[in-house]
Amino acid sequence: MTVKLGVPSKGRLMEKTFDWFGERGVTLSRTGSEREYSGKVDGVEGVQLVLLSAGEIPRELAAGRLHLGVTGTDLVREKLVQWDQQVEEMAALGFGFADLIVAVPSCWVDVDCLDDLDAAASAFRAEHGHRLRIATKYHRLVRDYLRAGGVADYQLVDSQGATEGTVKNLTAEAIADITSTGETLRANHLKILGDGPILRSQATLFRSRKAQKAVAERAALKQLLDKLGL
Repeated sequence: MTVKLGVPSKGRLMEKTFDWFGERGVTLSRTGSEREYSGKVDGVEGVQLVLLSAGEIPRELAAGRLHLGVTGTDLVREKLVQWDQQVEEMAALGFGFADLIVAVPSCWVDVDCLDDLDAAASAFRAEHGHRLRIATKYHRLVRDYLRAGGVADYQLVDSQGATEGTVKNLTAEAIADITSTGETLRANHLKILGDGPILRSQATLFRSRKAQKAVAERAALKQLLDKLGL
């Protein structure tokens, strides 16, 4: 049996994760063609590299099919109920930074914070006969944030891509989404509410609390974590 390490399967997240491990003496690499999701680990024995989408890794950690996994903190906290009972945060990796924010049209000059949004939502429903729509794929995190902020008269509508365009396309009045620079928001004439982000996310190494470990796996996991300085 081997320790299974889940890593994002493509893009900058994969490359930066490979670099982070490599700087600590553990070499991760793809094997086969670009279309093959297979890889290998050099520098420590008994560890298998599993390449998955970043969105799949929280579920695999929670199920115990991965011992360790690299993914965004936003994905873990959105996808896993009581996430800290299912996974343990081992190390923030220092890349993949993004903030989960609420944004409204720039022309809403009187809406700059959650209190303003709550008032606007009530007025919107009175005028239009239905609740103000907020497009997002982060339903759990956004709902908890808005509840804590006292915003009540809204509905979340699902958006799995191009969320910033939903306001322009008239499928939502506001959005809650991940942003790194804010450039796409500005290009779509949206502004971020001033209460601060829902969550500051970055790429993070997590350990599963559910994965069963035989004696050999425990030894391999300890060796890997020691090598990484954790």
